[in-house]
Amino acid sequence: MDESTQTLNNQSQPPVSNSEMAIRHFRSELAAGKHWYLALLESIGLWTDETEVVTGRTYQYLIEGEAFDWLLLAERLCDTVEGLLPDQAKNDLLFHAKPPLPLTSDQYKTLMGEAKYRKYLNFFYGVTVEEALVQTVREEVRKERRSNFWNNNINEEEEVFSRVYDEPYSSLLKQFRKEKHYHLLSASNLTEMKQFTYWCFKYRLKVCEKARVASDTQKGLQWLKRNGYT
Repeated sequence: MDESTQTLNNQSQPPVSNSEMAIRHFRSELAAGKHWYLALLESIGLWTDETEVVTGRTYQYLIEGEAFDWLLLAERLCDTVEGLLPDQAKNDLLFHAKPPLPLTSDQYKTLMGEAKYRKYLNFFYGVTVEEALVQTVREEVRKERRSNFWNNNINEEEEVFSRVYDEPYSSLLKQFRKEKHYHLLSASNLTEMKQFTYWCFKYRLKVCEKARVASDTQKGLQWLKRNGYT
């Protein structure tokens, strides 16, 4: 085959997307015998797409360009090797954020890349810990309700958000949707709720005193620890 024919054949091949390259790396490293978690983190490090639509489902891996939902990408990659991973360990990772191997932060930075690791930390504190903080306060409110210290006519979610952010849930959601140009009365999906949580996190940093921010963040971290997430 001459050089011109080879060039023509190469040009006729469809380009390989970044996602395909990462998936191929994951599969090849598994086939080579590498531990699946290390191969997964390496593949995550290769991935650059911020959003993706697969069989009608939208995957948004990056929020506000700065918070990386690495477990969502881990789920996506694990789905490409269905049946090749240990089910219990995979589920512990995807549903409870329990890694199958103890790794240091430096090892995560090496495998995922330092920039992506920083964005993962943004997601961890801005979404995971923030959700845990809200859940902590929700449990406090429910405990008060059971003890008859709370007016049952008050909306629980409004009260919870008022305690965390000094603004009721409905008011914050309205502000968020106006800012993002979302429909004010539409039903929320999981992607939007993650965006909203991260928005609320940044709102809390802006309006609350530093000592209170630190204290509330610790409450969220403690909730995660009590429930086996960290």
